[in-house]
Amino acid sequence: MASAASAPAFERLAGIRALAESGRFKAWFLDQFGVLHDGKKPYPGAVLALEKLAEKGAKMVIISNSSRRSSVTMEKLESLGFDPSCFLGAITSGELTHQYLQKRDDPWFAALGRKCVHLTWGNRGAISLEGLGLQVVSNVEEAEFILAHGTEALGLPSGDPLPKSLEELEQVLMLCLEKRLPMVVANPDYVTVEARDLRVMPGTLAAKYESLGGEVKWMGKPDKVIYTSAMSLAGVNPHECITVGDSLHHDIKGANASRVASAFITGGIHATELGLNEIGEIAGEDTIDSLCRKHGSYPTYVLPSFTW
Repeated sequence: MASAASAPAFERLAGIRALAESGRFKAWFLDQFGVLHDGKKPYPGAVLALEKLAEKGAKMVIISNSSRRSSVTMEKLESLGFDPSCFLGAITSGELTHQYLQKRDDPWFAALGRKCVHLTWGNRGAISLEGLGLQVVSNVEEAEFILAHGTEALGLPSGDPLPKSLEELEQVLMLCLEKRLPMVVANPDYVTVEARDLRVMPGTLAAKYESLGGEVKWMGKPDKVIYTSAMSLAGVNPHECITVGDSLHHDIKGANASRVASAFITGGIHATELGLNEIGEIAGEDTIDSLCRKHGSYPTYVLPSFTW
């Protein structure tokens, strides 16, 4: 990783057209929230940019820290007006977590046990654990590990969510810490953009748990696991692909670690820090540079939004 004194310079782009037409990258790994849409509607120009990119023959894969399965992610994109045929598929943290828990061919997962405390969603729709052979427990004393999908509720043995505040979930985690329970986090994001607001994601709870000495398995960006899976799906090497994302800590840091080129979208979760008020507004170069140094994440390209 570059030191602050020798931080690599990034190239400013107004849109992706020149990059797409150059044919430099065979595969494009796209984040969704903060890049393509805000959870409620597509960003201006995003649908067209995807279609143009598809016309150039680019292999596109959604890589997302969403705790949902890949199929749910593709359905969501289609409902927002994106053409699913533009993508090879989606690789989500939720999908990877499901596969690793199901197969258990990884030694770490094989040793987990079956009884878990489940942090899930309530208002957003609880996560199904069907087919995983897990037993959700209400009592931390019975648990063998923590499975973190959401930040709104505790999963009950019945499968229903029991609404909890963040403070209440943190109290549960303190009990888990005393038992030294390992945690699997199926959404490593700290926050996400939702209709211009920032919403707390499971990564925030996981980071606190880890900072207090808890063991955490991060099943998504910035861990290499999701980039490796995307490269495998697209049949490409690191130098043949580019990651597009709005999070310096997750998208860009993960791309740096995986030796993949990256494009940082400034209008996503860092918009307020960069002093931006509207989609498409251009951030100052010094402000971007300072934020990149703060996070130790260095993009290859910087764009105000994902447009052609």
